[in-house]
Amino acid sequence: MTHEYGSARENMVENQVRTNDVTDLGIQDAMRAVARERFCPPGKDFLAYAESEVEYAPGWFLAAPRDVSKLLQALAPRPGERALAICAPYAAAVLARIGLEVILLIPEVARAAIEKALEGEAVRIVAGDPKTVPGGGYDLIVCEGAVEEAPQAWRDAVGLGGRLGVVERIGPVGKARIYVRADDGVLGKREVFDAAPPVMPGFEAVPGFAF
Repeated sequence: MTHEYGSARENMVENQVRTNDVTDLGIQDAMRAVARERFCPPGKDFLAYAESEVEYAPGWFLAAPRDVSKLLQALAPRPGERALAICAPYAAAVLARIGLEVILLIPEVARAAIEKALEGEAVRIVAGDPKTVPGGGYDLIVCEGAVEEAPQAWRDAVGLGGRLGVVERIGPVGKARIYVRADDGVLGKREVFDAAPPVMPGFEAVPGFAF
């Protein structure tokens, strides 16, 4: 079956991105250009432009287009910045199209599929533990999955003036939050919207004891 993915991408931008107050034209244009279906497993490419998450490796998901676009707009990416995309292969490709220098950190289980999906994109892939950050001083860090709380290693990797965007989730609905490193080194935090992507493997809340 032949799918008209060019039209699907345009519809995604018009109906899932622009209608959710994402007005950044650079983000819109990059999302029109990146073939989201390439990140889907064989036989699942029809899910690429649905209003939902897509599983690209067992337990690992691309965020819904609405959530990716709103998170990126809140992060205000600028060409030439250094970005780290943590378990965020689609966001990595979008940022690279905007003109950022992008490193993608993914779990080893997803390496083969994502390397194929990112062929031709200006993204450097590092496979390893998503909780261990390669380097530091990043201008922008983004994650497509949810965590209970942003790990300290992620926060420490934010450079002066840098931003970290992630969904922190305990319970059915999470909050997309932006951490910003001020010039004095203090890391502030603000909420930007509600979202409910799946919590990533290994980032689930640890059950407490009840007496």
